[in-house]
Amino acid sequence: MKSQRSLEIGTGLFVLLGFAALFFLTTQLPGSGLSLGEQAGYRVTAKFDNVGDLKVGSPVSMAGVRIGRVEGISFDPADYRAVVSLKIESSFDRIPDDSDASIQTQGLLGGKYVGIGPGGSETFLKQDSQIEFTQSAIVLESLVNKFFANFASKDAGTDTAKAE
Repeated sequence: MKSQRSLEIGTGLFVLLGFAALFFLTTQLPGSGLSLGEQAGYRVTAKFDNVGDLKVGSPVSMAGVRIGRVEGISFDPADYRAVVSLKIESSFDRIPDDSDASIQTQGLLGGKYVGIGPGGSETFLKQDSQIEFTQSAIVLESLVNKFFANFASKDAGTDTAKAE
């Protein structure tokens, strides 16, 4: 009877640890809106023509090192661009203010993230700074459409040349 009781307790603890691990992993997902503590840091913004599939909570990295996360994405009706708010960790306080931001893809079909390339300025980004130099996301569908449109126009040109 005692071994039956210890088996039930062990199974219960195993299930409880599984749920705790699942909760922890859920809080670490980009865009989950949950986090285990607010990181100290500063906010900067960057404007993009197209953010693609970038999500709130996506990483911000520099030289492959995660330095922050995307805190918000909004639309600016004055110039018809997306405004991305970035939360940079306070330990990365020496990023030149002429750095550039680009939306990049993790792997071939991975999620989007913001990559920051360093500038050469002697002044640094601080709270409420704006990154001026940006490169929008490359949307795979638009590249495929341009390729096929270009291919179709070349075929149409050779067909008219043959008809003459």
